[in-house]
Formats: sequence, structure tokens, C-alpha cells
Amino acid sequence: MAKNRFSENKGPSQRQLRVAELIRRTLSEVLMRGEIHDPDLARMSITVGEVRVTPDLRIATVFVLPLGGEGKDEVVALLARNKYEIRRALNKAAQLKHSPDLRFMLDDTFDQMDATRKLFEKDEVRRDLEKDDESDPE
Repeated sequence: MAKNRFSENKGPSQRQLRVAELIRRTLSEVLMRGEIHDPDLARMSITVGEVRVTPDLRIATVFVLPLGGEGKDEVVALLARNKYEIRRALNKAAQLKHSPDLRFMLDDTFDQMDATRKLFEKDEVRRDLEKDDESDPE
């Protein structure tokens, strides 16, 4: 009986990681060069932080953030509106066998980093960390 490799809770395969990074780089270059003919999209600088691809490589979730964080709500809508043109440009540049369906989401990694940094700056947390350092003989 064959194992169902999609139900196992392993991380992404090397192939998924390779394709995701290829899509991220190519999409960044396409957006940087302004190959998408939308004036609203052309005026924005967009950071493509990460791309996650499904195991069958059919769906790519693209995590984006506008430079400076302004227009967060607008950027996902603009990218979704131009999804087919972006997909065409991506397929032309990356020369993938199958062009994945693109899904755009806001990248909240930077917000999480700020929240973590603020947490570590609190006096209670700093005091607890200093206690751990003193009791930890290395």
C-alpha cells in the first residue's frame, strides 16, 4: 500500500522550496521592472517576502508588503486584479512547466518582529531573561 505523502506533516520538499524561490525572485524582478501595465501598481514599490507552493506545485501563495507599509489594503487588491497578467509574465520569465495559480497575502512578518522586539524590551521580560542568564552555568 502506497503512502499518501500529502498527509504527512513534513516540511516542504526541496523541489517546492526551489520553485518557490524561483517564483519569488522572478516576481520581484517583474514588479521592479514595471512589466505589469497598471498605473496604480506601477507607482507602488512592493516587497515579495516569501512564496509558498503546494506539494503539487499548482498553487503559489505570495506574501507581499508595500515598501514603507503604506497602502497595505490596496496592494493585495491590485495584485489580485492583475493576477493573470502577472502569471503570464511569470511563466514567460521563469519558464515553468505549469504556471501556478497565484494567491496574494499580506506579509505580517515585520509586524511580528516588531511585536517580539517590544516584548523583549519590557522590564518584566528583561528581568526574567537576566535571571535565566545568571542561573545558567555554561
